[in-house]
Amino acid sequence: MSETSVQFGKVISQCRDLFSKKLQDYGAAWRVLRPSSITDQIYIKVNRIRTLQMTDKKMVDESEEDEFIAIVNYSIIGLIQLEKGLSNDFNENKEEILNLYDQYADEARALMERKNHDYGEAWRDMRISSITDLIYQKVLRTKQIEDNQGKTIVSEGLDANYFDMLNYAVFCLIKFSEKEQISESKNN
Repeated sequence: MSETSVQFGKVISQCRDLFSKKLQDYGAAWRVLRPSSITDQIYIKVNRIRTLQMTDKKMVDESEEDEFIAIVNYSIIGLIQLEKGLSNDFNENKEEILNLYDQYADEARALMERKNHDYGEAWRDMRISSITDLIYQKVLRTKQIEDNQGKTIVSEGLDANYFDMLNYAVFCLIKFSEKEQISESKNN
């Protein structure tokens, strides 16, 4: 397994842990959300990240990393909602929800591995701010596809955009963890 796949697994484990804890606290309350509402949640998160990256002042004590974790989790929620449809009953089987989470995380990893092979892990040479802009672009594309009732002429569908946003957010989280490791090794 490549280093990136191992790092991907660690990030997904961290994201899943938070998702699982929130599932215990709130149940699957997000099951009432339409895909467009999930997309708007991702929009809010990536817009906040961009604002933080472009300004020096932060008024809410949540880090960029927290927001990228939210993007990963909302992307998986979006994929689950595309499969299951929305529901007014959010008392879902938690084990089934976590199995779907794992299924989509595994699909995202497989996609990432294929794209990393073809693109030569170009993301490693990119800035976090540039990857953030790609997520922003993807969320705007997703909103447009939703406004077109999911119809596209030549473009990928909603699921492909959710997978891309998920993987880009994972890349940013990997980059943050690498920066943290470098900082820790310098301090020791």
